Amino acid sequence: MFTGGKFKIRRFKGYIPRILWGLLGLAAILFLLRVMIWEGNYYHDQEGSERASSNIVANDNVDETEVTEDDLNNYTVAPDRPRFLIIEKLNIKARVLEVGINNEGELATPRSIFDVGWYGLSAKPGEPGTMLIDGHNGGPTKVGVFKYTPSLKEGDIITIERGDGAIFNYSVVDNVTISLDDADAYMETAQQSPVEDATESLTLITCTGEWSQPRQTYLSRQFTRAVRTE
Repeated sequence: MFTGGKFKIRRFKGYIPRILWGLLGLAAILFLLRVMIWEGNYYHDQEGSERASSNIVANDNVDETEVTEDDLNNYTVAPDRPRFLIIEKLNIKARVLEVGINNEGELATPRSIFDVGWYGLSAKPGEPGTMLIDGHNGGPTKVGVFKYTPSLKEGDIITIERGDGAIFNYSVVDNVTISLDDADAYMETAQQSPVEDATESLTLITCTGEWSQPRQTYLSRQFTRAVRTE
């Protein structure tokens, strides 16, 4: 009887670790399910929300360092290249940096949210064709150079100062918001003059609209097209 009792106790003790490990495994599974459900609900809630602060996006690989007056004064480019973009209505004076195409096949943008990018294979100021210039809507915590370009109206003036100091003014003709899914198709239009007989034009491009957390981008693109007036 006593020996049999000891056998039963040893068997019971042998199950204890298995029971504990089983409970721990179940708890881990339940925790992971809870996290997945919470994360899914969070992204769903963030879809289409305004991007407001750095707690939404940890790192956009952009530079939010303010551009100083000295930075502007000391910035130089070749005489025939665009040096500054100026929009007095929006209190914008931005350095123009030459950009190309990134690894995703998209028009690149400068790292600084206060600079704008001129696509080097598009027209230069004073030449026939369309200049393509893009810029940031904003960074994780600060407003970018092109945040308010959607507010530009027909007739508003955009100025380009060239490296040699020559000034070129462009008058806004149209300013449209295109969904992210349709933006690539609209790029062909963006590279054309909005006025048939105008030989020199300019298109500004930026992100706009609502922020998509899952896609890590804004859901629309803004295209502001203008033609040279003088």
